[in-house]
Amino acid sequence: MLHDRVLVRQDGGEGERRSSAGIVIPATASVGRRLSWATAVGVGPNVRSIVVGDRVLFDPDDRSEVELHGREYVLLRERDVHAVAASRVESDGTGLYL
Repeated sequence: MLHDRVLVRQDGGEGERRSSAGIVIPATASVGRRLSWATAVGVGPNVRSIVVGDRVLFDPDDRSEVELHGREYVLLRERDVHAVAASRVESDGTGLYL
């Protein structure tokens, strides 16, 4: 990985999904702009706030797909990541990067 690039593997498929009430929503249903969660599997040397194993939130419309060893991944820039879900955040900290 070079510079500020992040290689991620999407958690779920693009198929049908289930709402919190148990309603099945088909893959063909029209949905507004929706962000996706993925797991970071590789990070470049200039990435500051993401480590391998973190879950990241990104816009699936702004992605570059790549296939490695038969598996599909998404290549992002760190600035294209909207949020990071990580267990390493201290309980007394604010969780903000300044």
